[in-house]
Amino acid sequence: MNRQQLIDTIYTKKTFLCVGLDTDITKIPQHLLTSDDPIFEFNKQIIDATQEHCMAYKPNLAFYECYGIRGMRAFESTIRYLKDNYPNHLIIADAKRGDIGNRSKMYAKTLFEEYDVDALSVAPYMGEDSVTPFLTYPDKWVVLLALTSNKGSFDFQLIQDAEGRQLFESVLDKSQQWGNKENMMYVVGATRGSMFETIRQHCPDHFLLVPGVGAQGGSLQEVCQYGMTDECGLIVNSSRAIIYAANDAYFAEAAADAAKKVHDEMAAIL
Repeated sequence: MNRQQLIDTIYTKKTFLCVGLDTDITKIPQHLLTSDDPIFEFNKQIIDATQEHCMAYKPNLAFYECYGIRGMRAFESTIRYLKDNYPNHLIIADAKRGDIGNRSKMYAKTLFEEYDVDALSVAPYMGEDSVTPFLTYPDKWVVLLALTSNKGSFDFQLIQDAEGRQLFESVLDKSQQWGNKENMMYVVGATRGSMFETIRQHCPDHFLLVPGVGAQGGSLQEVCQYGMTDECGLIVNSSRAIIYAANDAYFAEAAADAAKKVHDEMAAIL
């Protein structure tokens, strides 16, 4: 999905919601545990229930890799199900990869070729040669970590240099020498509020992937006030607040209701 297709999808569906498939087998409804692949079965029902209300899905690799081959089969089945049934949805693999060049090349091959995801989160700490191998794939997206919402982000991301520029600002400026608005997005946590205004001073046209709306307490209205562009420029992720809206036989219906609530709010904003 290239940039224009992404924009068209958002305005056609009137949503910029991404549903995070952070599927924890200890939290899914008990009746699913008897199926051959409980993780995929949960994902499948969540996808079917929410697909009309969102334009992207974001499985986090941590929730699949922890179960070894069994978990990765569930991940692969989820990606294939989306590709076969809902191809107009962006698939973001939240993997936060990033290593020296030849290893990043293999990570890129794994996620972009073997699993055929559309976008991949990448950690920029090791610099240009750890990121550019991911940028060689046409119509694929690198989602670079910029300003996250976790407590530990203060340890490094907000450190100021002698000129008063914070580290995340240097990441935004430097990385635009490697990629562009057609193949690079940035992760910015929803709890950052008015700091989106600073973000937009450095990258006025890039898409931002924004986790943290919902269970983490981020404000959709505030994110849009400071971060939205004329082309939307936002993909707002919600995971737990949607996929764990209920834990009984009606979990999928509850997820659909939670997604629709966000969808309606986004449609009004758009």
